[in-house]
Amino acid sequence: MNWGVRSVTVRFGKRIALSDVTFQALAGQVSGIVGGDGAGKSTLLRALVGAIRPDEGEVLRPGARQIGYMPSTSGVYPDLSVDENIAFAAAAYNVSRMDLQERAHALLSRTGLADVHDRLGGQLSGGMRQKLGVLLAMIHRPSLLVLDEPTTGVDPVSRAGLWWLIARAAAEGAAVVLSTSYVDEAERAAHLLVLDAGHHLASGTPDDIIAAMPGTISRAATRPQGDMAPLSWRRGAYWRVWSPPGVASADRAQVIRPDLQDAVMVASLALERKEATQGGAVR
Repeated sequence: MNWGVRSVTVRFGKRIALSDVTFQALAGQVSGIVGGDGAGKSTLLRALVGAIRPDEGEVLRPGARQIGYMPSTSGVYPDLSVDENIAFAAAAYNVSRMDLQERAHALLSRTGLADVHDRLGGQLSGGMRQKLGVLLAMIHRPSLLVLDEPTTGVDPVSRAGLWWLIARAAAEGAAVVLSTSYVDEAERAAHLLVLDAGHHLASGTPDDIIAAMPGTISRAATRPQGDMAPLSWRRGAYWRVWSPPGVASADRAQVIRPDLQDAVMVASLALERKEATQGGAVR
């Protein structure tokens, strides 16, 4: 089964957190929600799992016992040990003792948590706590696994372990949905939705989003002046410069092949440019 939201709008008072957003999560695949702080990522995930009710639109999700959800706080109980956290989550989802022993052993061993199985959740490192949070959300083999920024602040080694868990859940048939502010990491997902201030900015496979990027990207040693300055941003030791369709590349700039990070940045710049042209009426 496939899950997701259709034309969902969520308001908190007068503030619109999500505006007419549609997103589909496919079984056996990892789908990503990408955006910065305040983009609406957590709101969308909470609507998807039923933690909040949208003001408009439709949510397609399985029954509560077939959903696994890891909030941005990891969902780990700090005063319970690793084993106790797992036992508590398993009991909540009626996982049999035999299934729990087999599944927990395999997941703990593969993620490096077996050596700290008796350590309190509050005493785990950030990476270990995040891995345990993902493990708790998937211990009952959910049909829909929703993870809110599972890799934020996690070191590269722990991040590799997290992605093993994520890939394992998808391989078992779950529709996995995760949010992230790391565009480079989002390239691992089969399908992406890019949000900006609660609005749809771009969607599709990473290749689709790159292919849909209008204009060209150039690389320059220094930031261009004049009209091109607002269309440039620093990346590493160089400046990236976006030239919209019909606009020549900046002087002394080398046209390069864009990647996903470039395409997302251009989508944001293009929206700002359109809003400025139309007097802010786009949103």
